Amino acid sequence: MNPLELTALAGDTICAISTPQGRGGIAVIRVSGPQALDIVQQRWRGKPLADMATHTVHLGQLTDTAGDCLDQAVLTVYRAPNSFTGEDVVELACHGSTWIQQQVIQTLIDAGCRHATAGEFTRRAFANGRMDLSQAEAVADVIEAQSRAAHHVAMNQMRGRYSDELKSLRDKLLHFVALIELELDFSEEDVTFADRSEVTALARDIHAVISRLADSYHDGNAIRNGMPVAIVGQTNAGKSTLLNALLCDDRALVSNIHGTTRDTIEDTVMMGGTLFRFIDTAGIRQSSDTVELMGIKRTWQAIDKASVVLWVVDVTSADTSMAHNILAHCSGKALIVVLNKTDLDDDFAARSELNDMLPEGTPVVAISAKSEEDIEALRSLIVETASLPEVDSDAVIVTNARHYQALTRARDAIARAISGLDSGLSGDLLDQDIRECLHWLGEITGEITTDTILSEIFTHFCIGK
Repeated sequence: MNPLELTALAGDTICAISTPQGRGGIAVIRVSGPQALDIVQQRWRGKPLADMATHTVHLGQLTDTAGDCLDQAVLTVYRAPNSFTGEDVVELACHGSTWIQQQVIQTLIDAGCRHATAGEFTRRAFANGRMDLSQAEAVADVIEAQSRAAHHVAMNQMRGRYSDELKSLRDKLLHFVALIELELDFSEEDVTFADRSEVTALARDIHAVISRLADSYHDGNAIRNGMPVAIVGQTNAGKSTLLNALLCDDRALVSNIHGTTRDTIEDTVMMGGTLFRFIDTAGIRQSSDTVELMGIKRTWQAIDKASVVLWVVDVTSADTSMAHNILAHCSGKALIVVLNKTDLDDDFAARSELNDMLPEGTPVVAISAKSEEDIEALRSLIVETASLPEVDSDAVIVTNARHYQALTRARDAIARAISGLDSGLSGDLLDQDIRECLHWLGEITGEITTDTILSEIFTHFCIGK
């Protein structure tokens, strides 16, 4: 058992600043644990906390260890179990002076608190049954949401829409197990309680739901982390200039020297309500330079991971020698061909040859990244090509890589069960696959977990949440 688990079981009362670090108008300090009310009372001048009803707000003063006034503050009390953590919680809103914040934390520690570790408040909420693990993870996603769609998805998960889907799946799987095990119990009497056609239909229904959730991860990951867009092409085609134009920032070094970009450069920008993650890559060409070859290898990897590829073509050069390689790597990707440097040459001699190479229907747009001519048309085309789904208030979309991995393993397990049903496999072997499916779904909600997994999840939270 790790130190965090031991201290939580020991009944520590914890405190932390829950607002961002630094000076501001207001700072909120959270205290949670069995001694929360008693500890804060030692540093409070105003109505006694023992007389305060839960979910009420009070004005008073905070004092230091010597009893001198630190600040006038607003105190909110939440009594167990009806609080975020399920414990007694006190939130103190004081002025946002960095000195005041640190002094309040210090005086609370002197009175018996321990400083909270990253994510410890949310971990206590999970441990006390206030939310399952998928909802706890959604708390961090709500905080980190960078778009309306990401916020919708995270809020739906935090409110339990995703958990409800998993609970429904779990109930169906438990029914499946009950039918199979009942049949096993009476196997010697040659009594069959499970109609195989009915059980097969149930298994196929479960497989369809798990597949839908797993398949949503592609869009969910893009919504959460930004739709990955790789900017590729030969050296000196203007890829870095295009990145800067799309970001409206001098993010990448620009030079007319071939091979300037040796590694990928990433940054995000919001366009059309969608977060895009643009990846500038090393120019593709024949080279004997070891470092440049490493950069080109990363270019191919960026294409593999991208949802959209911008192939930047220099219209002042008729060189299409790398076109077949680029198109081969872009197979199956949403591809946009960007004819660049139209300010230098608006009559691209090799364009007809290039058109013959492109898959039918590939969008082609002519721009000048340097002068930013027609950049808005390119932005609109990127948003249209990305075509992320609309996220409504009921949407259940998987955004978490850990969940995706568990869902794919659960899908494999239920697929084996379906195959076993089709081939007349015995009930005890079917039972193993169904229980494995239950196991992986349980890992998502935290019904089946380990301290290692919990520590990995909650240490990525901010302190104070």
